[in-house]
Amino acid sequence: MTQLTAIAISGGVDSLTAAYLLKKQGHKLIGIHFITGYETRPAYHTNIENSANSETNSYATTASSTKDYICQNVSKLAEQLGICIEIIDCSTEFKKNVVDNFIQTYKAGKTPNPCMVCNRSIKFGHVLDVARKMGATHIATGHYARVIKDRKNRYHLLKGIDPQKDQSYFLALLKQKQLAGACFPLGNLTKSEVLKISKEKKLQPIANRESQDICFIKDNNYGYFLEQQQGFKPKPGLIKDLNGNLLGKHKGLHLYTIGQRKGINCPASEPYYVVTIDIKRNILIVGSKKDLLLKECKIIKINWINQEPISLIKVYVRIRYRHKAIEAGLLPIGKQAAIVKFKNPQLSITPGQGAVFYIGDEVIGGGWIEG
Repeated sequence: MTQLTAIAISGGVDSLTAAYLLKKQGHKLIGIHFITGYETRPAYHTNIENSANSETNSYATTASSTKDYICQNVSKLAEQLGICIEIIDCSTEFKKNVVDNFIQTYKAGKTPNPCMVCNRSIKFGHVLDVARKMGATHIATGHYARVIKDRKNRYHLLKGIDPQKDQSYFLALLKQKQLAGACFPLGNLTKSEVLKISKEKKLQPIANRESQDICFIKDNNYGYFLEQQQGFKPKPGLIKDLNGNLLGKHKGLHLYTIGQRKGINCPASEPYYVVTIDIKRNILIVGSKKDLLLKECKIIKINWINQEPISLIKVYVRIRYRHKAIEAGLLPIGKQAAIVKFKNPQLSITPGQGAVFYIGDEVIGGGWIEG
């Protein structure tokens, strides 16, 4: 009996191509498009039909609801692929697990990484559970990453072969059970190869976002989004340098992140950078670029994908997605915490962001930067 594979269809070129490749390989497929509750019609476009078609263009502005608009476009994706695509409502789970976490992390003076949380709790959490109830053994996504199983039936997460597009960083919080149900058809392809396949097969996406964008925030305006949330009130305060000298005032600490240069508005002979967000005193502490350099940091709530180390080991660490993995020593301090000692001091180590540990191409684990 042919096993059923679910494919998460976001509407972008990556998930569309992943679905095409799986079908070509003979997989029995069912698509899943999940709704977060934060969709807006401008997040979708009408590539599916000729953009000069007045009927199509008018639909984008006159559809009775965003949900109707999504359903219309998802049905056209299903026609392209020749598969059934189920639309599932994840709005409650998404708000509770992703958005609320995002808000609370900012309230704590840290900078969150919602994509890592979403992969763990939504895509390979709630959506994977739904897929299994549908009879699927795996859920496939358009991530550029790889999963392999060893002889002991343990699963290993590896980088995608495209170094410019590798997304293993965002998957570092997945557990063994989740990796066992994960399928990444694009892991052995480059982005250019995916775009070539998409063009040759005339696959037409409906979503114009890249997956690393934060999907629930329009125009990446974090400050405005946070200020619209119930109970979130901007609290103006003071800007000081590392010596405690008063330099100016800020409009709310949620508008800043470690290493930020723009928006400080304190004239000086050299530019100021955000060095510390003092949430208790509501003070923004700034300094020069060299003040951002740190030799080590603490990582908490670590997810060890396989056996956790018991002593100091050499790893390569990424402290944010667009950060090149750098050599460091990893010293465990309990089952879910560690001290990372960088071979060379690093800039802008940001509490709340994910730190992911690599040995070669393999992700051995990841957690949250504490400070």
